Amino acid sequence: MLVYNERNLSILVDFYELTMANNFMADGKKDKIACFDVFFRDVPDNGGYCVMAGLEQVIEFINSIYFSDEDIEFLRSKNIFSEEFLKFLRDFKFSCDVFSIEEGYPIFPKEPILTVVGPILECLLIETMLLLTLNHQILISTKASRICMAAKGKLVLEFGARRAQGYDGAIYGSRAAVIGGCVGTSCTLSEKLFSIKSYGTMAHSWIQMFENEYDAFKSWATHSPDNCILLIDTYNVLKSGLPNAVKVFKEMNLSDSKNVGVRIDSGDITYLTKKVRKVLDSEGLHNVKIIVSNSLDEHIITDVLSQGAEVDMFGVGERLITSKSSPVLGGVYKLCAIYDENNNLIPKIKISENSDKITISGLKTVYRIFDSSNNMAIADLITNFDEEIDESKPLILFDPIYTWKKKIVKNFYAIKLHKKIFDKGNCIYKSPDVMTIHEIKKRETAKLWPEITRLENPQKYFVDLSENLWKSNQELLNSNDYI
Repeated sequence: MLVYNERNLSILVDFYELTMANNFMADGKKDKIACFDVFFRDVPDNGGYCVMAGLEQVIEFINSIYFSDEDIEFLRSKNIFSEEFLKFLRDFKFSCDVFSIEEGYPIFPKEPILTVVGPILECLLIETMLLLTLNHQILISTKASRICMAAKGKLVLEFGARRAQGYDGAIYGSRAAVIGGCVGTSCTLSEKLFSIKSYGTMAHSWIQMFENEYDAFKSWATHSPDNCILLIDTYNVLKSGLPNAVKVFKEMNLSDSKNVGVRIDSGDITYLTKKVRKVLDSEGLHNVKIIVSNSLDEHIITDVLSQGAEVDMFGVGERLITSKSSPVLGGVYKLCAIYDENNNLIPKIKISENSDKITISGLKTVYRIFDSSNNMAIADLITNFDEEIDESKPLILFDPIYTWKKKIVKNFYAIKLHKKIFDKGNCIYKSPDVMTIHEIKKRETAKLWPEITRLENPQKYFVDLSENLWKSNQELLNSNDYI
């Protein structure tokens, strides 16, 4: 769902997309069919995997593309676009095919996570919005997954709205965070838009408005007995906040309530939560939860839990919503093939002085290979689009760079990850709701070995090329045209 329906983002494009499209038309190439891949080269935070997110917003954008009279007049005022091109924009109708890996699935460097096939001008006009949408949400869903993994089953809430990079960053960041593993958000609008649970009780200002801390807690418990999370660090956690909270909980008979707890937003988490838990238990308040928040990330959470911190729930803000430690995904959109006048597919490759920037040519798809004995993922295999994998025969996997590294897989099955999203411009895919994607993410990441998902120095997951695809790529690399 778009944040503001009246907002037309169709010319949210890098300007060169328009100049190239205009000149392609002038060169007689407006109907040339091209194939573009979206992929990324590195996992943020030196992690082992990313989490696909943002496809629903890509669909919404493509379904809503139109160029208003105001847009056309603005572009005409630049005095560089032909009237033929401006008419094309005025009459624009998306007609491409789009294939994508679904939201919630683990994804890996170099593999095409989304592919667009259609007239070159149309491919160009969606690049910027497509990339900024996927780059952002994949980044945040991946960070959330790391944080939730560090929490080891304890609940994590996304609390970063006020520190996000703008309101779209807060709204779509919270969506991505829930896909990555968070159970809710502080962002109320996200609950309205995406039906994900929003949470929150009080800030320090609530307590400061009263004559004393006890009165503040008592008033809150009176008005909100079913949502009684008391913030106990306004003055002193152990000497003031906790004793007053205990007093109120016992006076109001809230010990058996489902949503009763204390929140700590400062200080040494390990020390304070141990002390708080001991006092709560000694007072018979075993059901009172301890929630902590205070510039948390996966490393801090890992450390405090290893030290025995007594925490039931984490609220994570700025370091999640901005992916502060690694704030750029770096996804790209590259031409991989064109069709000639006879509808023959012509693979295209980008060669670079930097070997990491050499692209994989051709129209492709991605298979995930699973071990039949335990249903765990072995590798991803990028193949030509029309290739099929024969599960009855041994499968040879080899490293595309260090080809001598080979593995023969016998007892396996293969799942094609790409789904067709648009067929000649018509959307044929229905996005699941966010909480369903949340469960998909849990299910699919559970199929990765812990060596892949661990936070520090993860084992590299194998992303290989089929023999046919590897050969065609090598032919292009070794062609005289590029020597």
